[in-house]
Amino acid sequence: MSAGQGAQLAVLTLTLGLAVTVLVAGRTARRRRRTMVGVRSARDRPAEPRVAVVVNRSKVDDADARRRQVDAALAAYGWPPALWLDTTPTDPGSGQGRTALAAGCDVVLVLGGDGTARLVAEPLLGTGVPLGLLPAGTGNLLARNLRVPPNSLEAALAVAVGGHRRTIDVGQAEIDVSGEDHTPTRHTFLVMAGLGFDAEVMGSVTPALKERVGWLAYVLVGMRNLRGRRTRVGIRLDDGEQITLRVRSVIVGNCGELTGGVQLLPDARVDDGWLDVVAVSPRNVVGWAAVTASVISRRSGRGTWGQPVVQHFRCRSVQVRAERPMPVQLDGDTAGSVRVLRAEVRPAALVVMTPDGSRP
Repeated sequence: MSAGQGAQLAVLTLTLGLAVTVLVAGRTARRRRRTMVGVRSARDRPAEPRVAVVVNRSKVDDADARRRQVDAALAAYGWPPALWLDTTPTDPGSGQGRTALAAGCDVVLVLGGDGTARLVAEPLLGTGVPLGLLPAGTGNLLARNLRVPPNSLEAALAVAVGGHRRTIDVGQAEIDVSGEDHTPTRHTFLVMAGLGFDAEVMGSVTPALKERVGWLAYVLVGMRNLRGRRTRVGIRLDDGEQITLRVRSVIVGNCGELTGGVQLLPDARVDDGWLDVVAVSPRNVVGWAAVTASVISRRSGRGTWGQPVVQHFRCRSVQVRAERPMPVQLDGDTAGSVRVLRAEVRPAALVVMTPDGSRP
């Protein structure tokens, strides 16, 4: 399942036990012919600036038609046809991002979901080469948080080739399977990393169900798994003392808005230099109702036994150590089961194309 492709939105929305109605309005971006901003100045860039498009065909209907649409939009801005790069099962994005850089591309567009965007972004970090989003996933949470139209390729193209550069933070996650790994794997995430229930649900949704009902697949699967048991975890924020909790999920976010405008992490900003953390601790189905109320009210909530069911934290880095292996996800991509998840913020590491005057 492709990162963020509705993954988080649904999973997390479902984590709340809500069947949130998706109200997404695709804003029509301005279509004025102008030089692309956020790449290089007119004086420094080559006469024919180049665009790469990394496409995840599994998420795109009629990729050839989409290619013609992209190239027509580029031609309207005086740009040559794009360098088209397909993802593969063995290389789902990072290699294509490196290829685009090696080719001297001025901007790299991602036609796919949050998972594809996460992987393509990794080689772009610190280079100043902008990432443009052409959302084609189920959730497209990064696009939603950056106010890039998620349901209109035409409008998203207008942002990608005629929008404004914006520098955002990224999360750097370290996955320690045993809790004692000397060489834990490191990954970038742009939206959220999660340990526990949300990752469990993402890993349980079948492609067939998602094809039939879209993001509601995560809600349906999540509702069937509400009765799972909590796990004891130790959470260390920055250099502080460890906090011990019994949780169903711990979610670390670079941004916090889900589909329908639901704010899982209401204080999260994609460019504030912080990570936001939420620990979800319901004991039972009744506890999930308190979770739902907490998220809607944007306040920490308590269950019928008086204990917190939702707790929020802010930090530059966080370590979550579980007493038993828990499933983990990164922008909706499941990454197995781990004992320890570490994450830290990389401030102002990535340039993205956003609408005129927008602030995430």
